[in-house]
Amino acid sequence: MENREPVIVYTDGACSRNPGPGGWAAILQWNDNVKELSGGERDTTNQRMEIRAVIEGLRALKRPCDVVIHSDSAYVVNCFQQKWYVNWQKNGWRNSKGDPVQNKDLWEELLSAMKPHNVRFQKVKGHAGVQWNERCDELARQAIPR
Repeated sequence: MENREPVIVYTDGACSRNPGPGGWAAILQWNDNVKELSGGERDTTNQRMEIRAVIEGLRALKRPCDVVIHSDSAYVVNCFQQKWYVNWQKNGWRNSKGDPVQNKDLWEELLSAMKPHNVRFQKVKGHAGVQWNERCDELARQAIPR
């Protein structure tokens, strides 16, 4: 087993209206380094921004890493902790009710971005004073196109 660098990533998404303009942010931490990333879209949803934040955080990694993603999005965390995506793929990207999975394009992009890494998801309580989650929220809100 190759030795992979451990990386902690905090992510968050925000929307001024839902749907509407939105922003995302990711903060990567490794060794003593911190890198902040953010961006926005004019027409999106909060859930799309939450997923986009994780995608962009993973894309910023230059080599395979052991990654712990901290997110306040139950949607994102539960998808991986409860392995929703496994059944979605098995059922032709349909959910348990038989409806098309929302945000399929981003889920596929995220699964692809995860491939080179060992990724674990950790739920963090939003707006609860967790330093890096609060900073991510601030960056995501600042990235919302005006």
